[in-house]
Amino acid sequence: MNRINKIFQEKNKNLLSLYFCAGHPTLDCTADIIKTLEQNGIDFIEVGIPFSDPMADGPVIQDAATKALRGGMTLQKLFSQLEPLRGEGVKLPLILMGYMNPIYHMGYEPFFKRCNEVGVDGVIIPDLPFKDYMDEVKPIADRYDIRIIMLITPETSDERVRFIDDNTDGFIYMVSSAATTGAQKEFDATKQAYFAKINSMQLKHPRMIGFGISNRQTLESAQANAAGAIIGSKFVSLLDEYQAPQPALEALFKALELK
Repeated sequence: MNRINKIFQEKNKNLLSLYFCAGHPTLDCTADIIKTLEQNGIDFIEVGIPFSDPMADGPVIQDAATKALRGGMTLQKLFSQLEPLRGEGVKLPLILMGYMNPIYHMGYEPFFKRCNEVGVDGVIIPDLPFKDYMDEVKPIADRYDIRIIMLITPETSDERVRFIDDNTDGFIYMVSSAATTGAQKEFDATKQAYFAKINSMQLKHPRMIGFGISNRQTLESAQANAAGAIIGSKFVSLLDEYQAPQPALEALFKALELK
């Protein structure tokens, strides 16, 4: 069974996923960050593929991607860093998050084959058109047992939300707002209404809420309205500050009032 499906079978509330950009804060930090997060109870991890024009990302993640690219990170290098991890006992689900350009340049077939070989369980491609997903990407991803995770936002129509629910697997990434990534102090009434509307639709697949989660209030709101929360910018900024995963994670737990 795909590890993403397995984690949601085992634990369907209060999940916590963290995002970091491969190659940041140092070129060879990928394995260390993943192992540290697993050892500290993180449920699954999103590893960002750095790209020069990350349109859905705010300034923190854009800066991390720029530094990673300047440091020499490539998609092929990322795969080589991930390859030993399953043999070293890493068990949690791994999801790659990246834009179409580097994936298309590598080729869908080689990309998903390589994902399968190194133990990647899912992929998020924010700028993947749904028609291309259905016609070209899904058949190949399914062949290699890779889940394609789709995003919904407050502007996504009910019809499209249900279409995504019917034609994807794993979970639905519920973006808290139509803005780019970045920390928020709280989720206002408009966002709460959006969460309530999606809850009322009784979708088949679990949802994870991301974008803007950086403190106890936003974490609890996300966990109350979905299976869990995804934190990116806050953790990336702490990695930049501390230059190592353990102190960055401890500072994140402190900000979230988890420990």
